[in-house]
Amino acid sequence: MAHFAQIDENNIVKQVIVITNEDCGNLEFPESEIVGQNFISSIGLTGTWKQTSYNSNFRKRYAGLDDTYDETRDAFLPSKPFSSWVLNEETCLWEAPIERPSDGKVYTWNEDVQSWVEYVEE
Repeated sequence: MAHFAQIDENNIVKQVIVITNEDCGNLEFPESEIVGQNFISSIGLTGTWKQTSYNSNFRKRYAGLDDTYDETRDAFLPSKPFSSWVLNEETCLWEAPIERPSDGKVYTWNEDVQSWVEYVEE
């Protein structure tokens, strides 16, 4: 199966569809993309479609709704969770400015204090 993400004029993912490998000419990415795009167009779906990998074999990660397609990085980026977080250029994932503690406890990020705060159930 091949997966394609429809992106809008701002490169935001609006939907992800699945088509058969045959509809992509049984080709491997990146050759499969243009064949798949042509098939999608032939069945009446309009817009811009980018192939995405369910196993994250290309474009860094599987596209999800409201993700952004970054043309420069040729990657799908998740929404930035907090304004202080920075993009890891290798993984294309957002990371906190300080590392999460690895002591086995559960933590949540507190943007106001720019720190990990232990989560305690009430």
